[in-house]
This record gives sequence, C-alpha cells and structure tokens, in this order.
Amino acid sequence: MTTTVVVGGNFAGMTAALEVKRKGKDQHKVIMIDKSPLFLFIPSLIWVPFGRREIKDISFRKDEILKNKGIDFKIAEALKVDVKKQVIITNKEEVYYDNLVIATGPKVKYDVAPGVEEFAYYVGTPNGALKIRKALEEFKQNPGSIVIGATQNAGCMGAAYEFLFNIEKWLREQQIRKKVDLYWITPETFLGHFGIDGITGGETMLKSFMKMFNIHYRTEVGVKEVKKDKVILTTDEELPSKFTMLMPPFIGVDFVSNSPELKATATGYIPVTDDYRHIEIHNVWAAGIAVDVKLPFKPGKVPFSGPKTGYPSDETGKIVAENIIRVSEGKTELKKKAWGKIPGICIMDAGKKEVIILSDKLFKPRKFAIMIPNIFYDFSKILFEKYFLWKTKKGYSYLP
Repeated sequence: MTTTVVVGGNFAGMTAALEVKRKGKDQHKVIMIDKSPLFLFIPSLIWVPFGRREIKDISFRKDEILKNKGIDFKIAEALKVDVKKQVIITNKEEVYYDNLVIATGPKVKYDVAPGVEEFAYYVGTPNGALKIRKALEEFKQNPGSIVIGATQNAGCMGAAYEFLFNIEKWLREQQIRKKVDLYWITPETFLGHFGIDGITGGETMLKSFMKMFNIHYRTEVGVKEVKKDKVILTTDEELPSKFTMLMPPFIGVDFVSNSPELKATATGYIPVTDDYRHIEIHNVWAAGIAVDVKLPFKPGKVPFSGPKTGYPSDETGKIVAENIIRVSEGKTELKKKAWGKIPGICIMDAGKKEVIILSDKLFKPRKFAIMIPNIFYDFSKILFEKYFLWKTKKGYSYLP
C-alpha cells in the first residue's frame, strides 16, 4: 500500500486528498495533516465585515467528510519534513509517507512596511474580517477618509478590489458616503492588471467604476508606512485615513521555511515542474498557493505578484492526485498543465454587483479573455459559493 500525506486542508489539500483516495481506492492510504478542523470558503470573507455572512455560513468541519471517504485526518501542526527519512514532524507525532503533497497555503507578511500590522486591517482571515466588522461600527459614529488597497509585492489584488466596492456600498447604506473620501492604492501598473497582465477592457471598466463611485485611486504605488491617521505612500504622498484595509504579500509557511531540504524559493514556495512534482525530489508534490509560479510580465515601478485563487488551487490538486496515481501504476507520462495555462475563471464581487472574468489561460498569450459586468446583482458569486460548499461537503472532488 502506498501512503500519501497531504499537508494542508483547504482548496488544494482537500481536492488532492479526496482525489488520491477516490482513484487509488484500497491501494492508497491517504493522511491529511492540518492544524484546523474547519474548511473555510475564503472568497466569501469579504462579506463578513458587512454582515452578509457569518463565519459559520462559509465553513464546516472536514473530519467527518474525510473519515467517510476513508482518509485519516490528523489535527496537528506540521513543523518540518525530513525528505531523506520521508517523515513529517508535527507538534504531536511523526508521520511517514511515500508521497508528500504540500498544500499549505500562505503566510501573510505583515511586516512589509512599518505600521501595516499595527494600524491596517486585513480581511483575509476570519479573525481579521470580524475585527473589521467591529471597527466599521465604530467608524460610522465618526467617519473620515478611508484607504483600501494592496501593498508592494502583494498578489491578491482581486479581494482588495472586492472589499473596496463593498465598503463603498456600505457607506451609502449607512448614509455617510458624502462624509468619506475613499482612496484605492495599488502597485499594479494599471487598474485591473490583477497580476495577470489584465483582461481586454478591464482597465476601462474599472476606471469607469472609480469615476461612478467617486473613488480616488493611485497606481504604481507601494506603502512606505501606515500610521493611525494616515498612509504614507512610496511616492511620499500622505493620504489621511481613519480606516485602512490592505492586502499584504503572501509568503511560504513556516513548515516550508523550516525544511531546507525542500529547496524553496526566497519567498517560501516549492519549485515544481509543470506536473507539480518537485524539480528534484520526485515523491514531493505541491498544489495551490504553495507552488512557485513564474510571472510572464515585467514588473513596474513597484513590485507585485500574481494571483493564486481557488480555481487554480483546485485544478492543481486534481493534477497532483492524478500524477501520484500514474506514478504508483508505473506510468512515466504525467499530466502537465503550467499554472499560467490553467483557465481564468473568477467572479469579482462589486457590492451586490459583480464582474465575471473568463479566459482560456491565466497568463498571456490567450485566445480568449473577457470581463462581463452584472450591475444588477451578484448571483453568480453566490451560486458559486453554494455550489463549492455543497460539492466539498459531499466530498465530490472530481466535479469542476
């Protein structure tokens, strides 16, 4: 029997574990290690600060699901791996493997600039989203300027755009919009770059949104310092701010940085070939955010990264599972699909409005790319949320 250990249990990890077990059946023992027993639908966190969702609405326990599918789930923190002995050291026990799948997600680099951790909020965690909800309740009693955006080296610009348009809508609902100067700051070379070199018509669309909603914006800027009442940009411009929400950069988790044998990049990501197999260690695989992705575009004045969203995470989890099965069957031809060649499928919420982004590839050159605005409601994102939660709760990892 072949033992595959998956470290990390959200989008990529759940998919990889379920698919290896489904395809490998009794010939494959699958173990998942994750410090959280919950699966969290991260894209919906942007609704939590505004009361459209509670954390319980977008999360569920995964232990029963995994047990029902024959997967051994260990609630533990993976500390490091010894690739020579093929053992993972956790805070509870040592776990041996034949194949290791690293699907650990990101660590947030809050120290990207002074004051970011102390004075800026971050919507990308349950705790962060709930802190924002509390802060906004206080803010509406004494409103002022707001700064929303992404710092230098950030890659998750889409979520920051979503938060921007949701907070603009919230300000109107609270009848305090006229009292608030709303600023958008981004390292992108142009609005709607998204770390994928943009989509045809995207910049024009977002410029029209900024004008329509009276949002001031700055492109090709980073954050020099955040203070309690202002944000200082790398251009030395100072923007007043009574509330600041920033998307910092992502880096690899401690499990990776504590395991030098993995030969991770300087930012803590796993170097893989197009089959998501480690470039040197052939029984180590990576999926989702843990993958090192080479960007095809030249950086501008301020560095930024590419997005690592749920869809490519899910896809790479499936590719890794398929290839583990092929290797166990003695096959040499593996499934390959470079990160940039995965289709782009994204729904950007714009405050009960939405923009559907579709492309045949994440990165250029592309044959097809389009942004479709829906100014009436955000039903597509709601539908996707319900569908993904349903299929994951059922363990239907093979579905798109």
